Amino acid sequence: MKLRRTLAITATALLLTGCAATDDTGVQEGPVQPDDNGNIVPPNELNPEGLGIDVVFDEAASDFDVPVSLLKAIAWTETQWHMVEGNVEFEGQDPAYGIMGLRGEQITEGAKLAGFEAEEVRTDPEANIRAAAALLSVYGDELEVERSDLGSWARVAAAYSRIEDEQGQAYYIHNQVYSVMQHGMESEVLSIAPQDVIPTFIAFDGNSNPGPDYAEAIWRPSPNNSSRPSGTKGDPQMVIIHTCEGSYSGCWSWLRNSNSGVSAHYVVNNTGSEITQLVRENRKAWHIGASYKCSRNSGTKCNLEGTSSNNFTIGIEHAGHASQSSWNGGLIDSSAKLVCDITKDQGIPIDSFHIVGHGQLQPNNRVDPGANWPWSTYLSKISDYCNGNNPNPNPNPNPNPNPNPSPGSFDVVVDSNNAANPTGAEVQVGGSWTASNNVSGFYNTGYWWRSTGGSSDLARFRAYLDAPKKIEVMAWWSSAGDRSPNAPWIIYDGNGNQLDVVTVNQQQNGGQWVSLGVYNMSAGWNEAALSRWTTSGYVVVADAVRFREVP
Repeated sequence: MKLRRTLAITATALLLTGCAATDDTGVQEGPVQPDDNGNIVPPNELNPEGLGIDVVFDEAASDFDVPVSLLKAIAWTETQWHMVEGNVEFEGQDPAYGIMGLRGEQITEGAKLAGFEAEEVRTDPEANIRAAAALLSVYGDELEVERSDLGSWARVAAAYSRIEDEQGQAYYIHNQVYSVMQHGMESEVLSIAPQDVIPTFIAFDGNSNPGPDYAEAIWRPSPNNSSRPSGTKGDPQMVIIHTCEGSYSGCWSWLRNSNSGVSAHYVVNNTGSEITQLVRENRKAWHIGASYKCSRNSGTKCNLEGTSSNNFTIGIEHAGHASQSSWNGGLIDSSAKLVCDITKDQGIPIDSFHIVGHGQLQPNNRVDPGANWPWSTYLSKISDYCNGNNPNPNPNPNPNPNPNPSPGSFDVVVDSNNAANPTGAEVQVGGSWTASNNVSGFYNTGYWWRSTGGSSDLARFRAYLDAPKKIEVMAWWSSAGDRSPNAPWIIYDGNGNQLDVVTVNQQQNGGQWVSLGVYNMSAGWNEAALSRWTTSGYVVVADAVRFREVP
C-alpha cells in the first residue's frame, strides 16, 4: 500500500504538536511563540512532507496518468471538495464517500487498484483521491481514450458519474465537469485554472421551459407522482428540506427515472444558480418514506397523524451532502426564495414546524439536510423575501455594534471590507489573501482567506484609540471543516508592543463574536493580526474584529 500522509488533525496529532485542548469557547492557548522578528513560529508539522491536498491530487493524477484538472473537476462536481460521509437519500443508490464521492463497487474496486483497504478509501482523503484516479485510469483504458486529449476524457467522466439518463450524463459533462475546467474554480483549499477544452460527448438539449409553479425553475417532468388525497389531508401544509447526497444532474436525472420510484417537487443546484421542477405542487411527489408522527414535530398538525407525509408536503432536494461542513450561500438564498414562493401560494406558515428537515420526520434512516444546514439564516431569508425585505442586507450597517453607547465608551468593529469601516478603523491585507463570501455565517459582506503555511503574511485589523483604555478584543469568522483548528491571532498595542498570541479553532463557533482576551491598550493604532503561519493543509479566515472598552 502506498504510504498515506495525514491530511487532517486528530486527537493524537494535537498531542504531538503540544497544542492545548480547545475549551467550549473555541479559543485555545497554545505554545505558539513569535520569533525574534515578531513572526509566528508554526507547531511541529503533522505531515513531515508538508503536502497539502492539492499535492495529493497532483501525485494521484501523475501516478495513474489521468488529467489532474479532470480529477479536481469531478471532485468539485460530486462534493464541492468536501470530505463527505456516506448517507442514503434514495433507495437503489449507494451512499457517496470522500472528496471524490465514490460509491458501492467504485470503493472496493478503487481500493484494490490503489492498494488500500475499502474503509481507508471511505475515510482518508488521500486514499479516496488515489482510488478515484485509479478507477478513472482503468475506465480510460476500457474506453480507449487518447490520454493527452482532455476532451476525450468526457466519456470516462460519464462512466464515473453512474448516471443512467443520457441527458443527465450530458448535463454532468457539459454543464458541470467540463464547465468547471473551462471557467476555472477556486476555493479556499484547491483551484483549477481555466482551460480551453471542448468535451467529446453528445450535446445537452438545453431545455429551458419554465417550471409550471415556479417560473425561475426549469421544467424536467418526472413520471413518479400521483394525485393528492381529497380534502385538507391532501392540501400542501409543509415543506420538507432534503439533500441529494450527490451531484445536481445525478439527482434530477434519478428523480425522473421511472425505475427509481422516487421524486421531489424541486431540486436546487450547488450554487443556487439553477433549480429544476419535477412535479407540480398540486400533485404528490414521492420524496419521504414515513408516515407522519406529530410527536416528531412538537405536536404540530396532529390531525394528520398516521397519514403518508407525501400527501401534504412539498419536497425540495438540494445538491450536496448532509455531512458536508458548510453550504454555499447562493444555494441557501435561492432555496429560501423558492420556499417563500411556495408558502405564499399554499398558505404555509414560515416557521420550523412547517419547514422541516427530512431527517426530523424520518429519523430512523435519514439525517438530511444535516447538522450544518443554517436553519436560523434560512428561515430568516424566507421571511425577508416574503415580507419584501432585502434578504442580504449588511447585518451591521452601523460599524458601532452598540446602538446606545454610554458617554465616553469605545465599541468599534473593524470589518474586512474597508468601505464599511469608520474613521479610526481599518483592515490591511496582502495581495495573497483572497476575498470570498462562499461560506455562510460571515460578518457584513464577506471575508478574506489565506492557505496556512510556513510564513506569516498578517491580516491586520486596526483601531485607533485617542487615550489608553481597557479593551476586550473579539473576532468573527465563518466556520467550516477546511478552517484551521489553530488559527493564530497576535495582539499589539498602540506602541507596537506584542501583548499576546491566542490560537482559535475556526472550525467551530462561526457566525458569532468570540473573545480573544482583555488587554490594556495604549493610545494610537492598536491591532489584532491574524497569521497564516500554522499547521499546513487548512485556511485561516479574516472576517471582522471588535474592540470594546470594558470596566
